[in-house]
Amino acid sequence: MITLATALQQLLSRGLPRLEAQMLLLHALGHPTHARAWLLAHDDDALAPDAAERMRVLAARRMAGEPMAYLMGEKHFHGLRLTIDARVLDPRDDTETLVDWALTLLPEGEPRRVLDLGTGSGAIALAIAQRKPQARVTATDASADALAVARANGQRLGLPVDWCHGDWFAPVAGERFDVIVSNPPYIAEDDAHLPALAHEPRSALVSGADGLDDLRRIVAAAGAHLRPGGWLLLEHGWDQAPAVRALLAEADFADVRSQRDLAGIERCTGGRWPH
Repeated sequence: MITLATALQQLLSRGLPRLEAQMLLLHALGHPTHARAWLLAHDDDALAPDAAERMRVLAARRMAGEPMAYLMGEKHFHGLRLTIDARVLDPRDDTETLVDWALTLLPEGEPRRVLDLGTGSGAIALAIAQRKPQARVTATDASADALAVARANGQRLGLPVDWCHGDWFAPVAGERFDVIVSNPPYIAEDDAHLPALAHEPRSALVSGADGLDDLRRIVAAAGAHLRPGGWLLLEHGWDQAPAVRALLAEADFADVRSQRDLAGIERCTGGRWPH
């Protein structure tokens, strides 16, 4: 048998970052992935054969590009622990920028209506519902599989969200909202980074030749679903902010602006519906 310290070194020698290697080893051992102090305190312990095999399988999947969230079965997002699997996109930390912006537009204690388009795992909708319990949050997704993941997350967390199956605004015809948020597909069909994302649902990533097809659809239809003064907030690619600002301006949105993520990249763009 090998020790935990040797097992960790083996993972590192394969090119895995230390944090990922520690998380994979802890997961293989059945320990919480944040228990890195425990791992250091037990580095002379022997690694049992069954745990060694689990570690080997996890490491091979990670080296093949599978997201850590799929391997762990969960992802922490905006203070929530979400169950994640290959039916949904792995929520990115950068998407918290979109949530933070939406929260500034929702006064405490007021029953505003929020719509999350293409909710996936439910990350955005649930983060808003958790921070703004007076808000009525609705979330749509065209994928029944994704909605099953989102609904299960909502039930486990005890957060009320109206989950609706359908394409973008189709399930909420005739309804209007104070804030609409979306992290839609925004990658171009020929983007060089797509092979690295092969394990995630392509339908949640790719949107036409320039990556803007779904953003165009959402912007064009949003006005009919916003109350006067309501806001549309959109996540997009690192270089798409100018194009999205132009789409919003052409659709008669006011106060069009972008927000930067922690890396300083214009990650989200939004505008206010003045009508």
